[in-house]
Amino acid sequence: MKKTQYTSFDEVDYDLKILRLQTKINQEKMKRNFHYVKEDLSLSSIASNAILSFTKKAFVSKLITKILPKRFF
Repeated sequence: MKKTQYTSFDEVDYDLKILRLQTKINQEKMKRNFHYVKEDLSLSSIASNAILSFTKKAFVSKLITKILPKRFF
């Protein structure tokens, strides 16, 4: 951390105000990130992702068997 020499209390107050605002911004970011993690770890989200992954794999597998000749399998 850099050392700052202040010449007035107004400068100190200004820097403190900036630090308080940065703290509030960081707290809001943490709240938002917690909300996203909570949403991603919900049972419905996990189930829908699993179903989507399964259907994608099934679709790609079916597509490959139709495109490529039988001798490759």
